[in-house]
Amino acid sequence: MMASGVFDHPWLGGLFGDAAMAEIWSPERQLAQMLAFERAWSGARGACGLSDPALAGQAQAAIDAARIVPEDLRAGMARDGVPVPALVKRLRADQPEDVSAAIHTGATSQDVLDTALALSLRDSSDLIAARLEGLSAALAALEARFGAQPLMGRTRMQAATEITVADRVETWRLPLLAHLERLTHLRPRVERVQLGGASGDRAALSGQGQPMADHVAAALGLSSAAQAWHAMRDGVADYAGWLSLITGTLGKAGQDIALMAQQGIGEIALTGGGGSSAMPHKQNPVQAELLVTLARFNATQLAGMHQALVHEQERSGAAWSLEWMILPQMAQATGRALSVAQALIGQVERIGTPG
Repeated sequence: MMASGVFDHPWLGGLFGDAAMAEIWSPERQLAQMLAFERAWSGARGACGLSDPALAGQAQAAIDAARIVPEDLRAGMARDGVPVPALVKRLRADQPEDVSAAIHTGATSQDVLDTALALSLRDSSDLIAARLEGLSAALAALEARFGAQPLMGRTRMQAATEITVADRVETWRLPLLAHLERLTHLRPRVERVQLGGASGDRAALSGQGQPMADHVAAALGLSSAAQAWHAMRDGVADYAGWLSLITGTLGKAGQDIALMAQQGIGEIALTGGGGSSAMPHKQNPVQAELLVTLARFNATQLAGMHQALVHEQERSGAAWSLEWMILPQMAQATGRALSVAQALIGQVERIGTPG
């Protein structure tokens, strides 16, 4: 079946796809994260006295031995609206009753999926941070090479007064440092275990809710949480806003570069460039244009993430599943924009008012 999304489309993916970010959000990786939660959960039950430690160990061994592929969860997802009941049924299959009781008992689907989301956001942040640092270094090197060159400043797309290349490049580079600083505040808000149980009050855990959360967090390399956050999505929405801020910054740089590259202005010279089927003399600024497109895509998706803040009562199927449609796409757009931006900066041969 042909993929319908641009990020994994057979040929559109050549422009939009980012293999590293796609792997982070792949079904196989998400399934592995759900299994990691279930394994940590069984271990926590044994450690906190909710299950016999030996039985908890057997439950973990059963989870380790399970051979489940993403397609196994498709029918259950269609029926239940979440993949977890089908997953748990597979994990408990053929297990003794006392071992089955040490698998998933006391957790809920949202605990599994939101904790898996936290792991995806952690891995996405690692990738994005490394790329932000790499792009910042590339822009600093560009300033070092060409920063003193004169450049016509333009306000409202009209010639204003002469500036330097450094003046313009700083408007591309300095926000990247601010985005890295924002990430230090975002990480604790989203890289944390979700644990609420059926209605968010951890009532089924016999007073062991916080020790359970602490144990699962330690096993998965996440932060613990003092209470369930499944109906409070402001951290996730803030993360989406951060993604859009990054692509917006890169879109501004892309727009500037596309304008500077116009024939008759020629304030930047780039190697490569896209060809035309009708006009072989052209070198289209494809990568600069792509940065603008990805910025506009994320800005558009952000409205949907803010719609997903509206959870009714203790859990919303509608708002929650809207996140599944939007957030992975925003992450992929951001990863792609960062890799494109660094490649584009590496193609600059000259920048400044042509002599």
